[in-house]
Amino acid sequence: MAANSFREDEHINNSDKKKIFVRIIRYLRPHIKEIIPVIISLMITVGIGLVSPLLIEYAIDVHVADKNMRGLIIVASSVALLGLVYMLFVKLRMYMMNKVANKILLDIREELYEHIQKLSFTFFDSRPTGKILARIIGDVNSLKDVMANTITNLIPNFITVFGVVFIMLVKDWKLALGTLCSMPLMIIAIFWIRSMTHTRWADMRKKASNLNAYVHEDIAGIAVVQSFHAEDETRSTFEDLANKHRDSYISACRAADLFGPAIDMSWAVSSMMLYLVAVRLLGYTEASVGLIAAFASYATMFWSPIMGLSNYYNQLVTNISAAERVFDILDTEPEIVDKEDAEELPDITGQVSFANVGFTYDEGTASEKKVLENVNFTAKPGETIALVGPTGAGKTTIVNLISRFYDIQKGKILVDGHDITGVKINSLRRQMGIMTQDNFIFSGTVRENIMYGNLSATEEEMIEAAKAVNAHDFIMKLENGYDTVLKERGAGLSIGQRQLIAFARTMISKPKILILDEATSNIDTHTELLVQKGIQTMLSGRTSFVIAHRLSTIKSADRIFVINDGGIAESGSHENLLRKHGAYYDLYMAQFA
Repeated sequence: MAANSFREDEHINNSDKKKIFVRIIRYLRPHIKEIIPVIISLMITVGIGLVSPLLIEYAIDVHVADKNMRGLIIVASSVALLGLVYMLFVKLRMYMMNKVANKILLDIREELYEHIQKLSFTFFDSRPTGKILARIIGDVNSLKDVMANTITNLIPNFITVFGVVFIMLVKDWKLALGTLCSMPLMIIAIFWIRSMTHTRWADMRKKASNLNAYVHEDIAGIAVVQSFHAEDETRSTFEDLANKHRDSYISACRAADLFGPAIDMSWAVSSMMLYLVAVRLLGYTEASVGLIAAFASYATMFWSPIMGLSNYYNQLVTNISAAERVFDILDTEPEIVDKEDAEELPDITGQVSFANVGFTYDEGTASEKKVLENVNFTAKPGETIALVGPTGAGKTTIVNLISRFYDIQKGKILVDGHDITGVKINSLRRQMGIMTQDNFIFSGTVRENIMYGNLSATEEEMIEAAKAVNAHDFIMKLENGYDTVLKERGAGLSIGQRQLIAFARTMISKPKILILDEATSNIDTHTELLVQKGIQTMLSGRTSFVIAHRLSTIKSADRIFVINDGGIAESGSHENLLRKHGAYYDLYMAQFA
């Protein structure tokens, strides 16, 4: 999959908007018990709204005509009381529905986050982290109003519209038709506006995602920005992306703002036709003052919900693009999954075999890159295999395939005779320890970072692991020892100290297969001397794969594989390979020189 940078808009497959809407509504199902009281309250408010104009008609045609002040006061008091009840239930339903909407939002965000953790490396390789964050945070938040207003806005407004139409037709069909004659005008206008708004809101979200990705990348690399005095360049890029986001937002708002004038115009035509029909066609003999007043109220009651529905529709069009982006991730199938008949991998001794393994990145795409072809070897339990070779030769790919971060296209990889594609991924990876040159340190205490490798480990096991990799002494010199709170990415610690904590985290997991990918490349010589003994402790009794450009660190490996041209060019011990005067000899002498 081609990488998508902050300079490029993300491609989202066009989807059926009705299906997207139905999919959003499905999240309401688990909360139906909490939604029923909301529906009851909105039915009460709709009922009050529909009855109120009839009371006004009755008050004018009966009590005002008869000059019955007592009766007028009773009707007015009834209307006022109903108004208070109406306000109470409106507030109640809004509170209850917002509470439900927040729960649904949490459900979606947890589902999305859980799904993202199952996705393969290719998903994360293909887009900046900021764009993923934009979907988890911003796009999910955009669904809240849709969830809440579906119940508190859509349903009552629909009921009100149909209720008003029914009452008006029953009361006087001629006045009803006059009041509703502008509906075709409004429908045509809304469909025309709708064709513009979705595309523009979708473009705005893409521009927002680009901006989010750039800000995340710029903050993560702030040390590089400041060290090269690149603030002006980054500010220029930020302004360009921010301007594009602003322009796309303004464009979308301009299109969306046409909904209001279209409905206002239809409303004005409707009001004019109501009085024209009442006065010119019917006259006062058929249309009483009370009836006209009631119809005027119903006209307002009709067009107000229409305005509410248009606002809801506008909001839906605005946020349906957010839903598409959320569901786009949820519909992305993990490339690395357990087979239906996958079995638990039993406790292993650590034998690893490659049989005619071939692997190609982005196979079948324009960016296809073949890395490995017909790779064959067997690592015995407890054996240390070092992988050396030029950058891009496939060393890291080999260890990633053992961990099954990618699936091979050809051949087989066996662990203790078990094909790794036939065992459950968790049962494989929990018996492996992986160390890279950039091991991530989480915000939290030193204790929490080490225990991350084995949450059920004891205090004694944690200290033992730290001592094994020579991390205990420097940890005890920290302000609060193992309870010292570390900043994000271990800021405040040296690179070597971060690596030592990562070593301890790996050590406490007691892996049967250990992978060290340039694990000491960022450690200074003094720290390396301290950690080499710890590494030897880690390697002891474990099948280990060590990738190192610093060849002096792998002299003691049982076997060294020189990886080049898609396969193993040479293999043997350090001394044997030097005697061959081949590829390894050239690498070693070039580095020594």
